[in-house]
Amino acid sequence: MTIKQKRHINLWLIITIAAVFMTIGFGFYHDILAKGEETYKGLKLFSDVIELVEKNYVDPVDSKELIEEAIQGMVHGLDPHSSLLPPDDFKELQLDTKSEFTGIGVSITMQNGFVTVISPIEGTPAYKAGIKAGDKIIKVDGKPTKKLRQAVKMIRGPKGTEVVVTIIREEVKKPMSIKLIRDVIPVESVRAIVLKPGYGYIWVTNFRDNTAKDTVTKLEQLESGEVPLKGLIMDLRDNPGGLLNQAIKVSDIFLEKGKILSIKGRLKKNTQIFKAKPNSTKRGYPMIVLINGGSASASEIVAGALQDQKRALILGTTSFGKGSVQTVEPLREGYGLKLTIARYYTPSGRSIQAKGIEPDIIVKKRSINKEDISNVDDGLIKEKDLKNHLQATPDNRQGDQTEFGKKEGDTEKPEIKTPKFRYGDLKVEQLLSDYQVTRALDILLSYEIFKGDNK
Repeated sequence: MTIKQKRHINLWLIITIAAVFMTIGFGFYHDILAKGEETYKGLKLFSDVIELVEKNYVDPVDSKELIEEAIQGMVHGLDPHSSLLPPDDFKELQLDTKSEFTGIGVSITMQNGFVTVISPIEGTPAYKAGIKAGDKIIKVDGKPTKKLRQAVKMIRGPKGTEVVVTIIREEVKKPMSIKLIRDVIPVESVRAIVLKPGYGYIWVTNFRDNTAKDTVTKLEQLESGEVPLKGLIMDLRDNPGGLLNQAIKVSDIFLEKGKILSIKGRLKKNTQIFKAKPNSTKRGYPMIVLINGGSASASEIVAGALQDQKRALILGTTSFGKGSVQTVEPLREGYGLKLTIARYYTPSGRSIQAKGIEPDIIVKKRSINKEDISNVDDGLIKEKDLKNHLQATPDNRQGDQTEFGKKEGDTEKPEIKTPKFRYGDLKVEQLLSDYQVTRALDILLSYEIFKGDNK
């Protein structure tokens, strides 16, 4: 490489880094002008390090990858939920909030080192081809699947295109290759069922762009039964969150007035109060909301709003504790920046950041036949366990760091075992084998009995 070429690369690096800072800094450009020479020195130091790595590192390096990792490190240093999204990840994030995608129609997870099918979605290409729960996907189009996200990307594709999935099944000796044609797969984030006459169960898996609308549809189905709805269980366990506006809308379905939440950021535009509006359909029946350590973000907003407004009883174990709000800004060349812009507060003004929603009634998930209630923790990693997590208030930004605050791969997270029926059709008998559901139903039944006695 000539001296002229090196100078050109160094200049390009400085311009690129400066452009990134200006793009993602929310006013940081003005700080660059104010600090002047100090900032330039920092950028020059970064450029010098890149040049030395390129020149002297034991293996050849890619300058673009180095810069991307440097930006990623800078943003990850702020908090665990801020990150630079490469083009593929940015597209994937946008797909995750949609009500449909194109693929073969399977819910998958990593189990014992294999990409494993949790359940095929009824009516999809995978379902029609006979793919079963427990099948291990070892190849897609002849390429090995070693990581979950990689497998998802390989399986998804345009409608009408062909994909060959190679699976191994416990009762079959040899791997099977199954040819599938990708199709549009609807994503159902809300399901409901009548547990017993007058008592409904509604399960919200996450908050996508149609969740509030689907919640109303499912509620209307429950409310139109032969017996009027006397009580409702809303299941938000293991709900990782999603779109903020959908959490607000779902909360508003059950509230007639008052605050739903407030968000407070450093900038005035990121400080807002959201209030409930009167509904055309009044829903005054008793409610119990189920939460656990996997209930995070948007699901905590709903639980917190209904708890503070005395609209629902919260049952289960303490939630994850993600009380921050992120926005995603598009960058050049297809990149995106997910950045924390505010903390949110429940109607009573409490921040649940790194604390979680504490249930009104603590009920640990366990077998319906066991009486072990000594340990109320569900064993899941919480927000407070993550490195660089925000504190509940801006005054004390950094808290104690834990052993979980290491690079990805350094610490193995405990496996979360979720009942298979939560991914397939809801069945009353299986729900009634769930201890937390049965406790919630007993409370609703008791309420109706005592209400009748006091008439």
